[in-house]
Amino acid sequence: MLSLIVFLPLVVAAVVAAVPTLGAAAARWVWVAVSAVELVLVGVLWAGYEDPGSNGLAFEEQVPWIPGVGSSYHVGVDGLSLPLVAMTAVVFFACAVYALRDWERPRAQTALFLFLQGVSLGVFVAADLILFFVFFDLSIVGMYFVIAGWGHGNAARSALKFFLYTFLGSLALLLGFIGLYVASDPHTFDIPELVAAAPLEDNPLAGGLVLAAILVGLAVKTPTVPFHTWLPPAHTDAPATGSAVLAGVLLKMGTYGFVRIAMPILPEAWRAWAWAIVVIGIVSVLYGAFVALAQTNLKRMIAYTSVNHMGYIVLALGAVGLVVDNSAQARSVAVTGAVVQMVSHGLITAALFLLAGVMHTRAGTYDLGSYGGLAKPAPRYATLFAVAAFASLGLPGLSGFIAEFQIFAGSVAVAPVTAIALPGILVTAALFLLALQRVFTGPTQGQSPGFADLHGRELWSIGPLLALSLLIGVLPQVLLGVIEPASAALVDLVGR
Repeated sequence: MLSLIVFLPLVVAAVVAAVPTLGAAAARWVWVAVSAVELVLVGVLWAGYEDPGSNGLAFEEQVPWIPGVGSSYHVGVDGLSLPLVAMTAVVFFACAVYALRDWERPRAQTALFLFLQGVSLGVFVAADLILFFVFFDLSIVGMYFVIAGWGHGNAARSALKFFLYTFLGSLALLLGFIGLYVASDPHTFDIPELVAAAPLEDNPLAGGLVLAAILVGLAVKTPTVPFHTWLPPAHTDAPATGSAVLAGVLLKMGTYGFVRIAMPILPEAWRAWAWAIVVIGIVSVLYGAFVALAQTNLKRMIAYTSVNHMGYIVLALGAVGLVVDNSAQARSVAVTGAVVQMVSHGLITAALFLLAGVMHTRAGTYDLGSYGGLAKPAPRYATLFAVAAFASLGLPGLSGFIAEFQIFAGSVAVAPVTAIALPGILVTAALFLLALQRVFTGPTQGQSPGFADLHGRELWSIGPLLALSLLIGVLPQVLLGVIEPASAALVDLVGR
């Protein structure tokens, strides 16, 4: 089942790319159809999922791949990865629907996004370090071509900066993986085997160096301060669907790597580096919020809020390494909050970037000062933007609140000093309320007169993303029931 989910979009992408006679409309509907099938397959996966236990994987598949170095095609899911697989399928389906009326090289765009969907899903199901690395790197290549080929503004420069930063980070990641391979006995790249062996637990110096390499590689992709500088230009110049996938899916590969690889395989090193990771998380939260507050470009503002929101995840995962007496439950809550935040941020920020794309399509600018009173000519647009903004700032009843509440409940219980990051929530609320006030209230002026309201494809792409955020906010157990057992298992591994 997992192999079908990963390789179906890859195979269809190859077919679409190889058939030059495929029409524009047909290419668009192929993307929608494949993404819809992927959603159904993931739904079947979710319905049949049972927790596999500590260091176990459900729907596991393993065949030899490169046996000489102990690498195999090994895939599987647990409570940490299955929610991200589902979120990935949802975001790509939303982008496929949104792009139905995009006519700029539709066949090439369909092939590229289906390729991106396949490799993104591959990252979240990989149970072998080399397999993880291959999918991880291919996602960088795919997004480079999305930004360079369909972006606007200074797209070529932004795409190059994105590629160089993230590819350099992936080289550090590969160096860390090789360090784990060399330290293991017998040598292997298999993730469950490495978790069971904890190969560098008795060598703090080597474990710290390997963790440093892995942290740098994943921090660039997350991104955290100070590795974030590629993100704002990449988002500003990317097409709406590219930004939605970049923020909604690709950024999660970094934080997912923390919970899948760094924390369970290098628990002693993670505990030793925990305070440094917590500090990086706090700085990212506050820096991202305050810099976002200063932006006048909507896309750059949303990009910096991503630095802020991903900082919450880093903060929570760092707190998990602060092993104190009777803290296991609090640390488990922090992990659960971090994974919920990955899903929540993916849904909400994808919606925000698609809404920003509507703004650029209608008026050709992201400048907040170029609008005013937009709620009058575009009430549906204003409503969805307000819901997305309130979801992003953590309003109760929406998924952002469930994530951030658990992150701070767990982190503050373990380390009260993490409450320093709480003003980040206040600043985020202020920046979204100010944006809503500037763009949607007051007299209709600037680019607002004649601004067409949302069309059907835009409503049916953005609306479901926000509906899922509402579902998680009202009925969180739908998601928490899958995540919590895996969170407890991870805390046990880190605290052993």
